[in-house]
Amino acid sequence: MSKLIPEPTISKAPTLSLSPARRAWLRFKRNRLGYWSLLAFCLLVGLSLMAELISNDRPLLLRYQGQTYFPMLKDYPEKTFGGDFDTATDFLDPFIRERLAQDGNWALFAPNPYGPKTLNYFAKAPNPSPPTADNWLGTDDRGRDLLAQLIYGFRVSVLFALALTFTGTLLGIITGALQGFFGGKTDLAFQRFIEIWGSMPELYLLIIFSAVFSPSLGLLLILLSLFGWMGLSDYVRAEFLRNRQLDYVRAARSLGVSNWHIITRHLLPNSLTPVVTFLPFRMSGAILALTSLDFLGLGVPPGTPSLGELLSQGKNNIDAWWISLATFAVLVITLLLLTFMGDALRDALDPRKAEQ
Repeated sequence: MSKLIPEPTISKAPTLSLSPARRAWLRFKRNRLGYWSLLAFCLLVGLSLMAELISNDRPLLLRYQGQTYFPMLKDYPEKTFGGDFDTATDFLDPFIRERLAQDGNWALFAPNPYGPKTLNYFAKAPNPSPPTADNWLGTDDRGRDLLAQLIYGFRVSVLFALALTFTGTLLGIITGALQGFFGGKTDLAFQRFIEIWGSMPELYLLIIFSAVFSPSLGLLLILLSLFGWMGLSDYVRAEFLRNRQLDYVRAARSLGVSNWHIITRHLLPNSLTPVVTFLPFRMSGAILALTSLDFLGLGVPPGTPSLGELLSQGKNNIDAWWISLATFAVLVITLLLLTFMGDALRDALDPRKAEQ
């Protein structure tokens, strides 16, 4: 009798040959909630970066009496379109709309024909007005379109959060790396400085500086960055203290490799797990910080689209439920997406799942 030849088994070697970053990305994709949250957040950020094409009180393209105009890029006096004044054209004016609707003339408006500072002088209800066919989410107490405020306010919050996360992360990596690598007196001096600096009343300093200097996003970014690096530096310091005792670091020292190359080429790439894991949560904290300061009147300059300022309007106008509801929904969705992304990153970078 002939012996049965067993079927060849499929080897899993190609999976094991993937780089650690590739395997972490595959584990991240397996977390469907985190992966789709990343796609949804990137989509929202991309749409907000194109806010001028989505919500704008100026036509994107205009054809009038045989000539083509680009009002989104250039101001045109009202006389250009049959008006009486040399001031910039108000394209929401019914007279201008009538002129543009004549034969041979046309204008391509954004889907939401309102900008972040546009006042709807022709609203049929007093401000703040509820949602209508003209203002899909209603207006605030100044007559500005709420949808435009949310789109531009979301963009300001996300870009500010990205900038604050980048600066805080960079400072935290530098200080934590120096503490953990050199240790000894360097570590002791940094720890005492962090204890003293961390006891400074951050909110009082913001109040003082907002009274001395004119409010701006740059000033707010600098002040928050001065305090936002301390939480992350502790994790980087702990990673460096652990990794600097490993054999590959000792071997590099014995070969005469400089401290700079040991830090940048050996220790830093193996100490970035807590940094990457905390990025979404740091962005959430930055968005909440800006919103809270705007709510208190210590954030962005007046007139800048702001989620915190809309929450303040909702508090002052309890009957205008649409202001608080829409702003709260934007904040909750944004923070939930970032939280799901952070959870997925944490699971993807978990060393206990490195072999999966």
